[in-house]
Amino acid sequence: MDRFKQYFPILSWGRAYNRTALSNDLIAAVIVTIMLIPQSLAYALLAGLPPEAGIYASIVPIMLYAVFGTSRALAVGPVAVVSLLTASAIGQVVEQGTAGYAAAALTLAFLSGTFLVIMGLFRLGFLANFLSHPVISGFITASGILIAASQFKHVLGVSAEGHSLLELGASLISHLHETNLITLAIGVFGIGFLFWVRKGMKPALRALGLNARLSDILTKAGPVLAVAATTGLAWGLNFEDKGVDLVGAVPQALPPLTLPDWSPEIIRALFIPAVLISIIGFVESVSVSKTLAAKKRQRIDPDQELIGLGAANLGAAFTGGYPVTGGFARSVVNFDAGAETPAAGAFTAIGLAIAAVSLTPLVYFLPKATLAATIIVAVLSLVDFSILKSTWRYSKSDFLAVAVTIILTLGLGVEVGVASGVILSLLLHITKTSKPHIAEVGLVPGTHHFRNILRHEVETSPSLLTLRVDESLYFANANFLESLVLDRLARDGDDIRDIVLMFSAVNDLDYSAMETLEALDARLKGMGVRLHLSEVKGPVMDKMRSSHFLEALSGKIYLSQFDAWDALTTAQAVD
Repeated sequence: MDRFKQYFPILSWGRAYNRTALSNDLIAAVIVTIMLIPQSLAYALLAGLPPEAGIYASIVPIMLYAVFGTSRALAVGPVAVVSLLTASAIGQVVEQGTAGYAAAALTLAFLSGTFLVIMGLFRLGFLANFLSHPVISGFITASGILIAASQFKHVLGVSAEGHSLLELGASLISHLHETNLITLAIGVFGIGFLFWVRKGMKPALRALGLNARLSDILTKAGPVLAVAATTGLAWGLNFEDKGVDLVGAVPQALPPLTLPDWSPEIIRALFIPAVLISIIGFVESVSVSKTLAAKKRQRIDPDQELIGLGAANLGAAFTGGYPVTGGFARSVVNFDAGAETPAAGAFTAIGLAIAAVSLTPLVYFLPKATLAATIIVAVLSLVDFSILKSTWRYSKSDFLAVAVTIILTLGLGVEVGVASGVILSLLLHITKTSKPHIAEVGLVPGTHHFRNILRHEVETSPSLLTLRVDESLYFANANFLESLVLDRLARDGDDIRDIVLMFSAVNDLDYSAMETLEALDARLKGMGVRLHLSEVKGPVMDKMRSSHFLEALSGKIYLSQFDAWDALTTAQAVD
């Protein structure tokens, strides 16, 4: 039964569900639903899909996540970065606005969902750790700029294309003379109003005497006010006849049953983008859910999160949606509104379903400039150039990775940017571990502790060299250790008769590293130097016992570094 609960977390929190949780979840669902209606329409626009696709992608996927997900507050649905990646991936395969484009979006969601579920079943959630936080921050910052730039065509009321900042900028400039002034006025008003909503609306409402709870709810509903106001103006002043681009007719229906495009050509073309979208979406989602869970001393299971997000994407693939993940803004709103269980997401889905069958006719006159303003204000909060300053002060290699990711994303597009981010993260890991920190240590007087001779006043012996290896050894860094030891002997090792490798920080040893240690011991033996090890951990010792290393070792294995020091310096004194 416990195994069954592992894959269906709803069986755990559902059994303890009570009236208080129901009340809190319903309140949170109302607030998030109000927020999601304009946001879902806007993100579908960003993905190059009909506006209803955003609502469809926010109904069944949320319900499936409520069954399979482990986060109590994560709100799943379309998000800005994934929407941009969707548009970029499909736009290179199928022409936007065609039936094939929507079908390709379903295929992308299906591939993404399948990949996530497979990773979850094989418990591969740890692979996301290979994406470094600075690289992800750089990618999201650049993506935020690209997303905002891509929406200025709707603010200006002109046509513009391009996958990079330079292409978008050049296209916008070339069409600048076609600007629709009414559309521009709507866009500028929307951006200004929504920025004020974020910064000034709540204090203004509090100043009018409203309590904190009501002020917070009205502030969250700010985008809906912008939508209502501009829709009313567009209808009353007949903006449609004045060249203002409107959302137009939206089907008044629940999500339809749909099938992805199974053609081999589409699957081949979208497979790699689907993998990249899955990884980026998972990293963003897990980061948000871990942060929110920690605030309530809860925990999430990253492997089960893969299954939950995979199920959500599969649901989107068969109900007219496109790839989804956990969104930062809506999850924080869901958490702050008091959501206690994933049932809040299910109630949100019900609210969106009601909106899909009853409110969609009201958005016919909604200007696309308003939705563009919603996206611009939302994504600019993702832009954080402070990561450049932080990484410059902390690590030049991290700074270089962030800077390259930002430049490539802006200059060559999001697909190149995210691929470069993955590659850079792996290169950073390999680079850092290929040259592990190895310190020459000595005995701190009056203690049994050993510290770096360059940082502390310690005792050393001219005939004994002790090196502390501060990294697990594997094929990429074992030769570095060998070269360091031999270089040290060649430089000033005439008096050295014993070398001790302190393995207190070595947690693993692969076969290549074992062979390198055997070769090093053989070379040292030929030079009249014995090789010893100290503080070897159990799992590492087990691997050594399975090889011939211990039998051929010229020296000994010591339980502690002090034991090695005591035995070898005493023996040298006797000699």
